[in-house]
Amino acid sequence: MTESNFKLRMMIITALFAAIIGILAQVTIPLPLVPITGQTLAIGLAATILGAKYGTLSVVVYLGLGAVGIPVFAQMSGGLGSLFGPTGGYLVGFIPTAFSIGYYLEKTSFTFINAIIANVIGMFMVLTVGTAWLKIFANLSWTGALMGGFVPFILVGLIKAVLAAWIGISVRHRLKSAGLLYLEDKKAL
Repeated sequence: MTESNFKLRMMIITALFAAIIGILAQVTIPLPLVPITGQTLAIGLAATILGAKYGTLSVVVYLGLGAVGIPVFAQMSGGLGSLFGPTGGYLVGFIPTAFSIGYYLEKTSFTFINAIIANVIGMFMVLTVGTAWLKIFANLSWTGALMGGFVPFILVGLIKAVLAAWIGISVRHRLKSAGLLYLEDKKAL
């Protein structure tokens, strides 16, 4: 595969995962402060399948689309107000989360157990960043922020982490077998 074909393929795959994140963001269970969405599942999938660089890039593309006003965030919202409002920390936290999941898997191995570990770490990372941001921007106490933005999401987050690991590793192996996804070193995943 030529360098230009490889870059084009990875740009298309990155854009596809940005779209998947936007679609799963619309799967929402409303809660008082912060809704439960499919975004974190999609972030875990992107990072588990694509690794650190392209998984993170798909998140950056997704956030960029939302920042310019395209309604890709939860509940069909978008714009800078979403990024800099009380729940913006969860969105911003997606960047280090995707990177850490992909990085962990690249440094260990892309196995189901490692993917669970990486996605659980990522889940706690996004909840921590989001809760700290929520505390500051909503002017809440630490107890209020933890009870509204962290505790209600632990069980659901663990379930989504296991799903992202299971689906992500399965899809990654299928793409590897089909030769449809390549890393920068041009080796099939």
